Amino acid sequence: MSLTDTLRKDMFKAIKDGAKDESEILKMALASIKNAQIESEKELTDKDIQKILRSEVKKIKDSIEQFKKMQRDDLVTREVLQLEVLQSYLPQPMSEDEVKKVVEAKVKELNAESMRDMGKVMGVVMKELEGKADGNTVKNIVQDVLG
Repeated sequence: MSLTDTLRKDMFKAIKDGAKDESEILKMALASIKNAQIESEKELTDKDIQKILRSEVKKIKDSIEQFKKMQRDDLVTREVLQLEVLQSYLPQPMSEDEVKKVVEAKVKELNAESMRDMGKVMGVVMKELEGKADGNTVKNIVQDVLG
């Protein structure tokens, strides 16, 4: 069963169970997937769908930050629930130690010596870790290793 089918099945189950917040976030995710599919004019793979879900997760995290600044705890709570729902459909991210091992290996492989090589290292590492690690985490680790 594809990830889209799983999302759709879980959305109907949430509606049936009366889980309004969960059903709404799944509807939003499915709408984003449908829009991306229309734009690309091809069938999306599970990897493509995960990329879309990660984008939605990033938007929700940004919203949480904004709501915290505005001291809107009611909205923060709702967004955190939505975040948890979407993250349950994504693979677990790598630990910082695992990312650091990959970064150190790539730094050696590329003979990177200073912060001037950061862009080159980031490009290679992000391509290898696509979807397995947060970009900010990778950036911080690359800076530590090269710095």
